[in-house]
Amino acid sequence: MAAMAARYLYLVRHGEAVPDESALTEAGRRQGQHLGRRLAFAPLSAIHHSPLPRAQQTTELIAGQLDGVPTRSTETAGDYVPYVPRRDELPPRFADTLLARLAGFPEEELHRGPALAREALAEFTGPVEGTEPRHELVVTHNFLVAWLVRAAHDAPAWRWMGMNQGNASLTVIRYAPDRPATVMIHNDMSHLPEDLRWTGFPPELRV
Repeated sequence: MAAMAARYLYLVRHGEAVPDESALTEAGRRQGQHLGRRLAFAPLSAIHHSPLPRAQQTTELIAGQLDGVPTRSTETAGDYVPYVPRRDELPPRFADTLLARLAGFPEEELHRGPALAREALAEFTGPVEGTEPRHELVVTHNFLVAWLVRAAHDAPAWRWMGMNQGNASLTVIRYAPDRPATVMIHNDMSHLPEDLRWTGFPPELRV
């Protein structure tokens, strides 16, 4: 049987974007720079990122402060609905609210997203072959971070809903060969100055 080692998966939501999401705001660029400085000493072997501009630009700001870490654009790190629950899966008192949030998404996206989410689980999670731990960064979007945190906790598939990630916040999940997945850090913004924290959250949830 092949030796297995731990994987450390670093998950980042892109920096704050302009309203049409075609680029980062000035605040978003500053967030990316601060995040790059925080990750400069992490032993990253690869950066996987969403192909969308806001994630691409965040990746460039991070990678510019790292020493030759390769980057790769992949649809599995993209912005999509990872799972569409049935009404009977949901707590009755929340079902209407949760299903209403999905009603505005195109049918094609609701069909395509779960397939990508399964690919993301296969590609990004679990221990790795070999004897050396692997550290990888995924620069992505709110929904995928929530989906992978949910999976690490073995929560029901619908439970990705309701989790918010701050722009340029950091989540780290450890997948060891001899124990369950561990969410070591979630939604950490300690690398950001106070004026750059909590973007990406609804105003009523900002601290």
